[in-house]
Amino acid sequence: MKPDAVLDAFAAGDLSRDEAKGLLMASLVVDAGCAKLDLHRQLRTGGPEVVYCEGKTQAQVAAIFEATVAHAGRVLGTRAEREQYEGLPSGLGAHYDPVSRLLRVGGAESGGCGKIVVVSAGTSDLPVAEEAAGTAEYLGSRVERHYDCGVAGIHRLFSVLEEMADATAIIAVAGMEGALPSVLAGVVAPPVIAVPTSVGYGASFQGLAALLTMMNSCSPGVAVVNIDNGFGAGFLAHKINMRAAATMVPPAGKGGR
Repeated sequence: MKPDAVLDAFAAGDLSRDEAKGLLMASLVVDAGCAKLDLHRQLRTGGPEVVYCEGKTQAQVAAIFEATVAHAGRVLGTRAEREQYEGLPSGLGAHYDPVSRLLRVGGAESGGCGKIVVVSAGTSDLPVAEEAAGTAEYLGSRVERHYDCGVAGIHRLFSVLEEMADATAIIAVAGMEGALPSVLAGVVAPPVIAVPTSVGYGASFQGLAALLTMMNSCSPGVAVVNIDNGFGAGFLAHKINMRAAATMVPPAGKGGR
């Protein structure tokens, strides 16, 4: 029995307090055999359980996806391989994006709330940028993309600045020296979530140089996630976006008082 049904039954007097408590506790974790699924994460944090697919077998991913969809109706997997997608039952209606390596069942198809802008420095940063964008879209945020806007040709960035002015949050994805978030935070009002990528030649140290640049940004208003962590950036931007949407006052004549 789902949590809402348990609470409704308790409110109607069909369940005792101890019976309702027992059912709620039993529904906290669902055992998928190879994993214990935290399906109350959405209620606690506003974000669902997400499956990190890398390192898992085809059978493990299939078991986790089937169990999660059965209880939650949707699921998102990150760092997935095509073989894991092909191992899912066709009836799940799963979708796989080979660029972002996101594997999902359900989630937002289009539209979404608010506005998150994802900016990448170069085309080589695209997989991480798309992981961020796809995550935010799956969770229900509206996302706009501006790719290949690195500071080596800074006019490309300045040409799209006006389109970022009304964003709730900006995700800036860059490898090499990682200067993009610092430049952005110096010229835009929305908060900037910086994502260092492992793109670059030897002295970039697989993204460490970009990470340190972003963490040492002189421009205020920059938050930094881990190297190549597009998922973390997309999730954080979505939470900022939803909190902002919850505090917006509707204009008079459109639901306001």
